[in-house]
Amino acid sequence: MTRSTRTREREQESTSTSTGEQTRECPECGSDHLVKSSDRGEVVCDDCGLVVEEDEIDRGPEWRAFNHSERQSKSRVGAPTTQTMHDKGLTTTIDWKDKDAYGRSLSSEKRSQMHRLRKWQERIRTKDAGERNLQFALSETDRMASALGVPRSVREVASVIYRRALKEDLIRGRSIEGVATACLYAACRKEGIPRSLEEISEVSRVERKEIGRTYRYISQELSLEMEPVDPKKYVPRFCSELGLSEEVQSKTKEIIEVTAEKGLLSGKSPTGYAAAAIYAASLLCNEKKTQREVADVAQVTEVTIRNRYQEQIEAMGIHS
Repeated sequence: MTRSTRTREREQESTSTSTGEQTRECPECGSDHLVKSSDRGEVVCDDCGLVVEEDEIDRGPEWRAFNHSERQSKSRVGAPTTQTMHDKGLTTTIDWKDKDAYGRSLSSEKRSQMHRLRKWQERIRTKDAGERNLQFALSETDRMASALGVPRSVREVASVIYRRALKEDLIRGRSIEGVATACLYAACRKEGIPRSLEEISEVSRVERKEIGRTYRYISQELSLEMEPVDPKKYVPRFCSELGLSEEVQSKTKEIIEVTAEKGLLSGKSPTGYAAAAIYAASLLCNEKKTQREVADVAQVTEVTIRNRYQEQIEAMGIHS
C-alpha cells in the first residue's frame, strides 16, 4: 500500500506509557514503529497503517512561519538577556508614548497616573547605589560604543569586563567613567576591532592618560591576555577614509609584513606604523596623499609618519 506524502514527524515511539515501564505497540500488528503526524494530530503505525491515537493536543504555535524574520516577529518570548543593562534586561518598562493598547491617547487623569507609575518604576529598578553606578557605567559604555560605531558584541564584552572589575573591587578610588572607558578599549582589542586611545578619548569624558593607566591596571588585575595590535587591522579603515584603492591597501599590508619581519614594529605605535605604510604605499601606487592628510585620519603627528616612513623604505630597499 502506497502511503501519502504528507509532512510527518518521523519519531520512533520508543517512549514509555504513563507508567514509564511498557513500550507502546500497535494493537493490530504488534509493531513498535509508531509515527506521529503533527499536521493531523495522530499516531499511526508505520507497518500496517492503523491510526492508534487521534485528536492529540498540539502544543506548538497555531501560526506558521517560513523564514527567520517571520519567526522572530511572531515569537512570544521577550528580548534575550544582555550584559549591557544593569538588570540584564529582565525588568519591565513603561512606555513614554501615553497611549493605550489600541493607540488612543490617554486622558489627562490617566497620563498623570502613568507618570507617577513610570517614576516609581525607574526608582525601583535600582535597589541601591551600587546598582545605580552600574547602570550609569553601562549606559556610558553604550553611548561611547555607539559614537565609535563598534558592533553589539564589543558592547557585551565591555560590559562583562566591567562587571568583573566591579566584582573584584577594582573600581574603588577610580572614576566610573574612566573604568568604563578602559573596559571598552579592552573589549575593542579583544574582539579584533582596534580603536586607538586617541579615538576612545575623543568620545569619552576622561583624559587619554587616565584611560591608558586604568586599562593597564585592569588588564593586569583581571589577567586579560591582550596580544599586540596588528597595524594591518587599521589599514582598511584608514584607506577608506582617505579614498584610496584596493591596490594601495594591498601594498600597505605588504610593506607592514616585510618591515615587521625585520623587527621594525617592536616598540612602535601601531597607528603610526600603519599611517606611515599607507603614506609609502600611496606614493608607490601614484595615489599621492600628503603627510598631513594621513596624519589627520590616523590621529598621529606628521613627525611620526616621517620617522616611520624613512625606516620602512630603508628596510624595503627603496630609495626616495
